[in-house]
Amino acid sequence: MEIKDLFLNYHGLLVPRISHSEESLNRLEKFTVKDDDIFAVTYPKSGTTWMQEILPPLLNGGDLTTVQTIPNWDRVPWLEETRACFILDKIPSPRAMVSHMPYHLMPQTFFNSKAKVIYVTRNPKDVLVSSFHFHNMATFLDKPGTLEEFTGKFLAGNVIFGKWTDHVKSWRNSDLGDRILYVTYEEMLQDLRGVLGRILTFLGRQLSAEALDCVVDHCTFKNMKTNTMSNYSLVPQNLMDSKKSSFLRKGIAGDWKNHFSPELDAKFTAAIQEEMKGSNIKFPWDEE
Repeated sequence: MEIKDLFLNYHGLLVPRISHSEESLNRLEKFTVKDDDIFAVTYPKSGTTWMQEILPPLLNGGDLTTVQTIPNWDRVPWLEETRACFILDKIPSPRAMVSHMPYHLMPQTFFNSKAKVIYVTRNPKDVLVSSFHFHNMATFLDKPGTLEEFTGKFLAGNVIFGKWTDHVKSWRNSDLGDRILYVTYEEMLQDLRGVLGRILTFLGRQLSAEALDCVVDHCTFKNMKTNTMSNYSLVPQNLMDSKKSSFLRKGIAGDWKNHFSPELDAKFTAAIQEEMKGSNIKFPWDEE
């Protein structure tokens, strides 16, 4: 299948046709953001599914019912996808949503609202490896070729939602002030309880220590991987071939070391450093 059959071009970004349409993207632009809306924003393969697991119980006083009974794409819907129009008006406030949109492509009403954003970043080397496996198992995406070939596409931004560096910089250079909280996938792996505590404080919410422990336990990657409402096992095999790879694969940091050759590592690191030059953005994995 040709690229144009698989993807729409939205302001220079490739978005999958299976979940996006001209109508859904038009609705995105006209969407009315409420002051108490909460957006978890990520570049693809950076912890989006994890945030769909975390936010409902934090907003529901620790109640796990929704994450155990409602598929993640309906409990914390995608702002830009076709299902949004069926879901978002029915969700009680405060509404939690996820998005892969860069800062400048958020709805116009977002900028003048008080809506909050949790922006999750992940080591781009692990993002690349996770994306590579996803492209191999998802029939609605183009085949990635070799890891070296896919790396070339990734670095050039010829992948869904464009360049990783552009996405990260757009949200770091925003003027949202205290409306945005930055967390990393790696922090969530190291200290999930600490990160959830920061999110609660950011959202002005409180949970008892016992309730927070319960949410933390539920939201470990191991438990999320077995939750049929979250692991994408409800998606038909002809769309996501779990025989090739499970959607929630390893949930670890540093898997790139099992895939990158020294040459690929050097090429990738140099390209990312060049793109980030002058941005003054520092990440914990920059020292690795």
